[in-house]
Amino acid sequence: MSNSHYSRRLVLALLAGAVAAALSACGQSGHPAAGSELPSVQALTVQTRPFEQTSELPGRLEAVRVAQVRARVAGIVLKRHFKEGADVKAGEVLFTIDPAPFEMALKRAQGDLAKAEAAAFEAEALVKRYRPLVQSEAVSRQEFDTADAAARSTRAGVQSAQAEVATARLNLGYATVRAPISGRIGRALVTEGALVGQNEATALADIQQLDPIYADFQQPAAQVTRLREDIARGQLQRQQQTSLQLALDGSDRLREGRLLFSDITVDKGTGQLSLRGSFPNPDGVLLPGMYVRIKISQGLHPEAVLIPQRAVKLGLDGKPQVLVVDGEGVVRDRTVVTGAMAGSEWHILSGLKAGEKVVVGAGKVQSGAKVRLTAYQPAPHQQPDEAVASAGRAASSAE
Repeated sequence: MSNSHYSRRLVLALLAGAVAAALSACGQSGHPAAGSELPSVQALTVQTRPFEQTSELPGRLEAVRVAQVRARVAGIVLKRHFKEGADVKAGEVLFTIDPAPFEMALKRAQGDLAKAEAAAFEAEALVKRYRPLVQSEAVSRQEFDTADAAARSTRAGVQSAQAEVATARLNLGYATVRAPISGRIGRALVTEGALVGQNEATALADIQQLDPIYADFQQPAAQVTRLREDIARGQLQRQQQTSLQLALDGSDRLREGRLLFSDITVDKGTGQLSLRGSFPNPDGVLLPGMYVRIKISQGLHPEAVLIPQRAVKLGLDGKPQVLVVDGEGVVRDRTVVTGAMAGSEWHILSGLKAGEKVVVGAGKVQSGAKVRLTAYQPAPHQQPDEAVASAGRAASSAE
C-alpha cells in the first residue's frame, strides 16, 4: 500500500512539473509586453547651411619663365661664374668666352671707320672748293657733279664703317654671357675650355623663374557645363574671385593661390578644359614638373543639405539611399542624389529637405522597422561643426 501511494505522488509531481513548464513556455512565446525596448538608432534632423562647393583636380607645376642661355658668338669658354642650382639675378655674369678675337675685330673696324671718315673729309672739302668755281664756270658742272657723288659715297662708307664698329662692339659684349632673367639656374651644360657657338647657338644653361609658379590643371567640360547650369538656375552662387588651394602629393600643407585663366577650347581627345593658377613660392619648395592637387572653389550653395557619410548606403539598384524616420518612428528607404564630399559628409543635391530625420549607421535596421531615436554622436576623432551638432540635439529633443 505504501508503494502505491508513493507512485501516485510521483505521477502528480511529474504532471505538475509538466504543467509549469508548459505555462512558462507559453509565457515566453507570447507577444512582448507593453513597454519592451525598441531598436535604438542614432539620427539627426536635417538642417541647411551655406556650403562652398569645391573640386579637387590633379595638376603639374610650371615655371613662370624659362630662359635657355646660349652662346651668341663663337669662341672658347674661359670661365664659369655661377654656382649650379643657385639663384641668379638678371644681368649677372654667367660665362666668359675668350674676348681676344672680338677685341681685335673691334680695333680693325675702328680703323676702317677712321679711313672712311678721312676719305669723307677729303671729298667734302673738294666739293666745297668746287661749289663757287662752278658758278664762275672755272670748273665744269660735270666735274662738280662727280666730286659731289664721290662725297656722298664716302658718307655712305662712313655709315657702313660705323655699323661694323657697332657689330664688333656687340660681339665683344656677347663674349660676356649674362643672365637674361632672374631665377634659379640649373647645371652648366658646358665646361671651361669648350668651343661654343661654332655654326650654332650652343646651349650653356637653363634659368627658371620659380616665384611665383604656375600650376596647370584640367577640369571635365561636362562638369563646367553643369556648374554653369546650376548658377543659371540659382542653385549655386558665383563668387567674385575664384580661390585656389594647392597641396603636394602626399602632403597636407596647403598654399593659397589665384586662378589666372580658363581656356576657351576643350581638348577633343579627353573632353577636358585647361586652367592655370598662380601660387607664391618664396621658399622654392615648389619645383617645375611636380605633381600637385588643386582644390578650386566652384561656387556657394546658400542652403545646402549635408549629412554624414555613414548615413548614405547603396540600394539594390545601385543608387544612393538613406533611411528616413517618419512621424510614427518607422524607418523608410529614400533615394537621394549626392554631390561632392565635404570632409566626412555628403552634399545631398535632392531627396532630402530640412526637418526630416535621417538614420546614421543603421546597422541591421531594415525599412519598415519601428525604432527609438537617439542623438547622433560623431566619432571622437571627428570635430562636428555647429550645424551637425545642432542637428543631433534637435533629433534628441524630438524624441
